Amino acid sequence: MTRLLDKTVLITGASRGIGRALALGCAREGADIIINYFQGRDEARDVAREVTALGRRALILPADLRRTAQIDRMFRRAREAFPKLDVLINNAGLTGWTEFFDTTEEKWDTVLDTNLKGTFFCTLAAARWMRETKTPGAVINISTVCAALGVKNLVAYATSKAAINGMTKQLAVELAPYGIRVNTFAPGPINVERNLKDDPDYRNAWGGVVPLGRTGEPEEMVGPAVFLASPDSSYVTGQVFYADGGWTVQGKIPLANMARAARRNR
Repeated sequence: MTRLLDKTVLITGASRGIGRALALGCAREGADIIINYFQGRDEARDVAREVTALGRRALILPADLRRTAQIDRMFRRAREAFPKLDVLINNAGLTGWTEFFDTTEEKWDTVLDTNLKGTFFCTLAAARWMRETKTPGAVINISTVCAALGVKNLVAYATSKAAINGMTKQLAVELAPYGIRVNTFAPGPINVERNLKDDPDYRNAWGGVVPLGRTGEPEEMVGPAVFLASPDSSYVTGQVFYADGGWTVQGKIPLANMARAARRNR
């Protein structure tokens, strides 16, 4: 398990959920991990301890990805600690459950700025670093199945992630001359804290509409991320694919779950 040996990986939103699983999974493959978080300092410290227990370096860097000044500061501090960056994983994101007619400008901006703006400006900062050090790096965006099929009460979230899917192709072309690959994978229904909080019946509600018959675990997202980060995907760029238990094949939606989640996030 050394596909990322001695590589440096920066993961946004790495203090919990899928981001935490990716941080530990990449560390097990030999990578040093830069752990970004916005909320969850204690959880970020726990992740850092687990990374160091695996024999790898860990650096914790807070940043609100809606603010480009904070993104720039995060990358300045990362560059002071590491000579190069090999992989950026744009994982941080907000769901922003809202019934369509209750959508406010504030909520729209919060979701789009975090998910889309944050992804773009983190990629810009990472690509500049990779270009300067002549590192043939990889950028991995985390999208969602909701960007492929309409899902009720998630218009801002789905729009932001659909834009990331499109931006992936554009960035792949822009950065190919520098040997920087850009790809995206989209998780399906995953048992992360925020989903289970939105709907205590999440596993049953979503597992019943997934062809594989269950919801996924955060650790099951490590494989796609490591593949896209490693030389195994050296000829892959500009691609968007799904790790969703087959959900996008049928696209059935548990409507009761959609309504409960929106009410809980009013």
